Amino acid sequence: MSRRELIDPEVRVPLDQLLEAMPGGFNSVPDIVQRRATVEAMLSGIEVPDNPNVSKDDRTIPGPEGEPDVTVRVYRPVNATGPLPGIFFIHGGGMILGSVEGEDATATLICDQTNALVVSVEYRLSPEHPHPAPVEDCYAGLVWMAKNAAELGFDPDRLAIYGASAGGGLTIATALLARDRGGPALKYMMPIYPMIDDTNTTASSDEIVDIGIWDRAGNIEAWAWYLGGRPADQYAAPTRAEDLSGLPPAFIDVGTVDLFRDEDIAFAQRLMAAGVPTELHVHPGSYHAAETFAADAALSQRIWAMRLDALRRALA
Repeated sequence: MSRRELIDPEVRVPLDQLLEAMPGGFNSVPDIVQRRATVEAMLSGIEVPDNPNVSKDDRTIPGPEGEPDVTVRVYRPVNATGPLPGIFFIHGGGMILGSVEGEDATATLICDQTNALVVSVEYRLSPEHPHPAPVEDCYAGLVWMAKNAAELGFDPDRLAIYGASAGGGLTIATALLARDRGGPALKYMMPIYPMIDDTNTTASSDEIVDIGIWDRAGNIEAWAWYLGGRPADQYAAPTRAEDLSGLPPAFIDVGTVDLFRDEDIAFAQRLMAAGVPTELHVHPGSYHAAETFAADAALSQRIWAMRLDALRRALA
């Protein structure tokens, strides 16, 4: 049986439309510059109405020592009063794609629905900038956010970190850096179907080969570009971390038809074994980023309801 047959019928509709327009999916475009342009063009075709409840402000902040400055986008609830919770947001894209603008709608949604100050970071991408450039950019952004809590208007004792896919892997890696470098303190982390294992040896990695969204071949290619020919450490591939103690409480979700399923379940189990309070959800019939491609589907609505509820509870 093809794994595609296990996909929830409602969320499968836009995936079939994607594959009809682009046989083989995004990874069928071999040139990375052209692939990025193709993805950006498809995302720009999705109309997202402005949200009057959220203001946005782009800023340039110091990057890692000796490296270029970093751009961040600050999202603020318009009618908020008092110190807000804060969420540091890291976009996805397999370490090779994606942007702040491409996940503007998601960051806006989270800001609006959690009444939190959100800072989204524009980190450098591979293969032009392999590890550790992306995670160091993320860490620099987190440090800046925490240091400027008073000016930004959020409570540094209620600071969470969120990211999906590559952003999920970078969420965990940045939390590891914060732990190992003595801060900033994080109250919560939400790595969504995180990309964390460079070995590609799990059962789900072998299974997901024909979905059209982040299949095995594309994952192997992305990891090769991200590592740049060097071995992975725990800040590149968090499954390699030997000690997970001291990380913030976590929420992880992943679909049953997602290549990252098994590495994410195993990591959640290791977090629990290390004494890290961890909430894990595995969604039957969901493929990688299904809730983004089929935002109006019942499955997608359930997924988002769980995430937003968890963020509100954690940051209350």
